[in-house]
Amino acid sequence: MSQQHRDKLFNRQTRAFSEGTVEYINHQWIFFDNETDEASSFEDYLQRDIEVFRGNRWRKGCIEENGAVKHNNQLIHLQDGEQIRIRKQLIYSFERLLDELNNDSFFQFVTTLNSLDFSVYDCIYSYNQLTFLRETATQSGVNFFVFDNGLLLCSVQHHFCYSENEHDRFEFTLNTGKRIVIEKLNSQPS
Repeated sequence: MSQQHRDKLFNRQTRAFSEGTVEYINHQWIFFDNETDEASSFEDYLQRDIEVFRGNRWRKGCIEENGAVKHNNQLIHLQDGEQIRIRKQLIYSFERLLDELNNDSFFQFVTTLNSLDFSVYDCIYSYNQLTFLRETATQSGVNFFVFDNGLLLCSVQHHFCYSENEHDRFEFTLNTGKRIVIEKLNSQPS
């Protein structure tokens, strides 16, 4: 699995965006989140990925200053009341783990999470023990993650042991009592 396959899997994740509208109030752009009804300064999202609904389709871009969006190397200016969606950011320690997992473990973890109706963007708590062990020859421990999809909670324990081989074990437990365990043993490339 290449980085392109990982990106494709990320692009298929549900709840990856905060959706809402923008309004120009008192000489500044304000984002109104549809889900939380909260208002925030559009400047808080500078350099983040955005999609603007224009011409009956979503146009991808990057948030710039003063209500501008960089789209295909051109600047487009937002219109008052325009519908937008801003890509959510992952919790840093969780994002680091996803980057560091080998391709097979990454794919199995994310697809299992998705099969339980959770998205990587549903992560509300992350503890990544692996980041503290990067300098050691044998790395073993447990990472903890909690996901909330608005209806259910899912706790994930990631048991890992990386030495001559890479061993990943993910234990998914939902608040309903449902449990799934997946394991992946990978040989280190010579």
